[in-house]
Amino acid sequence: MRNLEYPLSELYTYIPHSDKINKSISEVDVGWHIEHSLLVIIKIIETVCKSDPAKYKWKFNFIRTIVFFQNKFPRGKGKAPDSVIPKQIEKTDFETLFAATREAIERLKKAERNQFFLHPVFGNLSKKNTFIMLDIHTRHHTQIIKDIISSASVY
Repeated sequence: MRNLEYPLSELYTYIPHSDKINKSISEVDVGWHIEHSLLVIIKIIETVCKSDPAKYKWKFNFIRTIVFFQNKFPRGKGKAPDSVIPKQIEKTDFETLFAATREAIERLKKAERNQFFLHPVFGNLSKKNTFIMLDIHTRHHTQIIKDIISSASVY
């Protein structure tokens, strides 16, 4: 099972850059990407922990297979649901959000094997596949953040 600690700790290091933006890379700033990544982890884990493992049913999903095999999401293809659209918190509030994210990850570790999340594109994601998807998603946004920070002209 994948561990979310490394991508989460890497994400944490970008808090000082939260106000940086480069619209040629992303319409939103680094802080938005950090907050969005954390909200996704928290909300998806809430859903998994509330799920009934008896209702889990695996089904082949071609797109999920490709994304998981490539270990990355294509840029600019996804649309975040309103529940994970950031409200643009203050830098000081990131500490609270990171703590809540770490607590959520601990809850996911304790979830049953067949507790699941119904992803709109990937279908039912078991606990194991939820960890994989959250890892890929977090690394996706981390790469966008790195690109914003390393870009020569930030405006």
